[in-house]
Amino acid sequence: MTSPSRPHSTASADAATSATPSAWDGTPPGASAHPRVSAASRASDAYLAELFSLEGRVAVVTGGSSGIGRGIAGALARAGASVVVVARKEAELAATADELTAAGCRAAWVSGDLGTRDGVRTAAEQAVRAFGEPDILVNSAGINLRPPMGELDEHVWDATMAVNLEAPYLLGRRFGPGMAERGFGRIIHITSQQAHRAFVQSGAYGVSKGALESLARSQAEAWSPHGVTCNTLVPGFVMTALNARLSSDPERVAALAARTMVGRNGLAEDFAGAAVFLASRAAGYVTGQSIFVDGGFSVH
Repeated sequence: MTSPSRPHSTASADAATSATPSAWDGTPPGASAHPRVSAASRASDAYLAELFSLEGRVAVVTGGSSGIGRGIAGALARAGASVVVVARKEAELAATADELTAAGCRAAWVSGDLGTRDGVRTAAEQAVRAFGEPDILVNSAGINLRPPMGELDEHVWDATMAVNLEAPYLLGRRFGPGMAERGFGRIIHITSQQAHRAFVQSGAYGVSKGALESLARSQAEAWSPHGVTCNTLVPGFVMTALNARLSSDPERVAALAARTMVGRNGLAEDFAGAAVFLASRAAGYVTGQSIFVDGGFSVH
């Protein structure tokens, strides 16, 4: 296990002001801004911030150094949250945290093994040292082992369930009650199309993702009365390392893209808006739901 890097400081307010041009309010150069335009802009900014800003929130994102998890970690950090990314590979973790701090965000990282109970517990305690107890938990870490069903042995089954299901359960048990006690929390699980339909040898992976959606509903039942919402994001086919087996087959990639309504496969950044929404105050009445971010793949 590796202790988290020290939280990096955000850029100073003066530096941010001098480096970032102010938004144009529609006033021609050299003319005075119309007071109603400026007031409307300020009111709009305040309203959107009240709904979606994550300032003052702390987020833990597993699998946050690559793929969908990295995209979500970046989105939450840029929306104002202090983010701790948890994964295995230190170089990728450090690169992710460095990229976010360079953008003026607050980020730290923890290298941990989410395939064992002790590893999950250790990673959770290390994550808390960076910025304190989290308000937001995103479970994006996963493994994708797909032997034919007749060859699916106990090792593959146990390894898949440990990372894809038991780690989210243990992290939820560690952080969920505290969120409920404080009256605010957001738990977001990343699942799969295989949670809803079997194809391309779903095997243990599909079982784990279906169970993860059930876990979200059970967590929602337990903690939503106390301000903690629990939901899942369901990707389509996304070009990430987790899908390397399919990504290496150009014909298969093209066929999957053709099955969507938007005509392309997913990207990690496609999950930014949905993740910020589910993590924000705006989603306070959305819980126990599976939200598809798949370009229409599931309904085409």
